[in-house]
This record gives sequence, C-alpha cells and structure tokens, in this order.
Amino acid sequence: MEEKTILERLRKEFPAGVRETLTSLGDEVAVIDKGALLPVVTFLRDGPGEFTMLLDLTCVDYPGQEPRFEMVYHLFSLSRNRRLRIKTRLGESDLRIASLTSLWKNANWLEREVYDLFGVHFEGHPDLRRLFMYDGFEGYPLRKDYPLRRRQPLIRLKE
Repeated sequence: MEEKTILERLRKEFPAGVRETLTSLGDEVAVIDKGALLPVVTFLRDGPGEFTMLLDLTCVDYPGQEPRFEMVYHLFSLSRNRRLRIKTRLGESDLRIASLTSLWKNANWLEREVYDLFGVHFEGHPDLRRLFMYDGFEGYPLRKDYPLRRRQPLIRLKE
C-alpha cells in the first residue's frame, strides 16, 4: 500500500462521511462527520490500514467558531509504522459523540478525561463519570471560557 492510499480508500469507502483529507506535520489527517466516526474507525482498525492502536483522543476548544469543539483521535498502525489523525467537529449545543470503548479498551479512560475536562458525552460509554475533578465540581476547566479564578463549592472531607 502506497503512502496516500489509505486516505484515498477512506474517501472512496465513505464519500458522504469524509469531509476532507490532508497531510499535516507528516501525519495523514481525515476530517469526518461525527456520525461516521464508528464506521470509519472500525474500517481503519480492521481494514487495509491495520490501525490497531488508539494512541490518544482529545478535544480542542475554538470559542467563537461554530461548531465550537473538535474531537481529535490519533491512530497508529504497528504493522505499517504509520499514524493517522481523525478529526470531527461538535457543536456546543450537542456535545455528544459515539464511544470507542467497544473497539479499544484504553478509550475508556481517555473518554472519561475529555468528559471531565470538556463536558463531551460519549454515547455507549460503560462508565462515564468524572476522572480528575470531584463530583461536586462545577464546569469544565479546559474550556477556554472557564474563569481562571472561579471558586468551587466546598465539600466536606471524608472521615
């Protein structure tokens, strides 16, 4: 398989779901619709690219833009020693996207981190709850509009 073939195959397999393909900083990037996430990553994991590892997933906040949030997934193919970045946008009014825990076990903690710090809800996640912040914490601290000196409600210490 040649260098650009995986992006071409992706565009061919999902013509309605893939918005854009490009190369950025040496990595191949596919920008997709959020509804196409599960079929696209399943194809990438099980198909010709053999992207068997989910290295990371994160969220980026672009205040003032619509859709405001961008989910970014970093996949890696061990057999081909190649990376692939998948991006999809989420509007502030609908912060929901499919969970990848059925495909990769490490998505569990990565999705909980994004949920806790950005407020993105992962549909189908088996245990979606806060990971870093305590249960009474209000807001999402990695959003760019989160007040720097915001005071949180006091909680009682456990004895």
